[in-house]
Amino acid sequence: MTDRVVTRFAPSPTGYLHIGGARTALFNWLYARKTGGKMLLRIEDTDRERSTEPAVKAIIEGLHWLGLDADEPPVSQFERAPRHREVAEELVAAGKAYYCYASPAELDEMREKAKAEKRPPRYDGRWRDRDPSEAPAGVKPVIRIKAPLDGETVVQDRVQGEVRFPNKDLDDFILLRSDGTPTYMHAVVVDDHDMGVTHIIRGDDHLTNAGRQTLIYRAMGWDVPVFAHIPLIHGADGAKLSKRHGALGVEAYREMGYLPVGLKNYLVRLGWSHGDEEIISPEDMIAWFDIDDVNRGAARFDFAKLDAVNGHWIRMSGDGELVDQLMDVRDHLPNGAILRSAPDDVVRDRLLRAMPGLKERAKTLVELTESAAYLFAARPLPIDPKAEEILGGGGREVVSGLLPGLESLPEWNAATIEAAVRDYAEREGLKLGKAAQPLRAALTGKTTSPGVFDVLDVLGRDETLARLRDQAA
Repeated sequence: MTDRVVTRFAPSPTGYLHIGGARTALFNWLYARKTGGKMLLRIEDTDRERSTEPAVKAIIEGLHWLGLDADEPPVSQFERAPRHREVAEELVAAGKAYYCYASPAELDEMREKAKAEKRPPRYDGRWRDRDPSEAPAGVKPVIRIKAPLDGETVVQDRVQGEVRFPNKDLDDFILLRSDGTPTYMHAVVVDDHDMGVTHIIRGDDHLTNAGRQTLIYRAMGWDVPVFAHIPLIHGADGAKLSKRHGALGVEAYREMGYLPVGLKNYLVRLGWSHGDEEIISPEDMIAWFDIDDVNRGAARFDFAKLDAVNGHWIRMSGDGELVDQLMDVRDHLPNGAILRSAPDDVVRDRLLRAMPGLKERAKTLVELTESAAYLFAARPLPIDPKAEEILGGGGREVVSGLLPGLESLPEWNAATIEAAVRDYAEREGLKLGKAAQPLRAALTGKTTSPGVFDVLDVLGRDETLARLRDQAA
């Protein structure tokens, strides 16, 4: 076995890259990076009816968006079918597998008998030692492995510990179907061996496959990779993850406004931890990650935690970086049209100037976009009910009183604007907030926004005065 670690992510292209798959890819990618190895991508597209090209594209794009690109071009399992057949025939030639001519009726009879005797259905080995010359005419055989009849197959799993499989329970399972196509069990082993995979990190729903796959490796005289079966993700209520809980495609998280860095930070903490660290940068993930630290218990998906982690990364992001992310992702956001309501250079300029105030409150890019809507709103602004309460309760008179002082300002910036508003408030015997609240309502149509003096500064003199005149008494 090579000294270099090779991991792989092997999704079936029957749909999007779901969130559990994304975490499996992340763990494989991190372990490869941590050890100076590489991660490969294999598309398990042998189910021709359900595999689609758009799904392959969605998986590759989802990995790319998360920053988890594979280190080599993807491998198609379907295209390797001749190689899978070749290995199955090799095993027959070596006496490690055999042609089985049992008919569907015979197999049904075995199943019924096992059911009547209240034992699991097992193939009874009737063609194990028979000569193919006894085969009935016109029957295409399957190829079955000759599993050991007694003893145990032991898998040393890096997460689950030592797992023992009684060989009598593994039975002589099928490697090659009668139409010459490989079973999943067989194709996976041949592909992993040929791709040089040293570490198989996958969901623990595959744990029962590890025993059978180990038999194939041993029958071929190949090194058995290191197995690490990671627990599945459950919903916050402990039930298996469903769409209701967040079992959505990665693209849905992009549309909900999560940052790749935020989503990765949250996913890495689902089933793995480093002390009490909640916020973990990509660099620290690589430095700290180890398969041995993955928990055996199922992790629980929690949107509130994801929001908190993502909000942290929004605040930590540079203003220009966030503007770039918003512009890149706006076509995917439900409210992305807000960022197309002015020429791009205007959108970028206003976003950049407003970003220090905008990013403090937002937990997602959708929220960030919503809070930036006032920057690009067409006049007259829609005023929400709470803001209308302020304006209708004497606020419009305050706006009228403020206008002359603002109109006569020689310089337009946050400091000169604040001085003018303070002067007005002192003259009228008002607290600063009583002057600032109507200003905010008139300029944004809302009762919350970044600092109101920053809002005036970012909007500029002409737009600010026009909006205030619209709302003046």
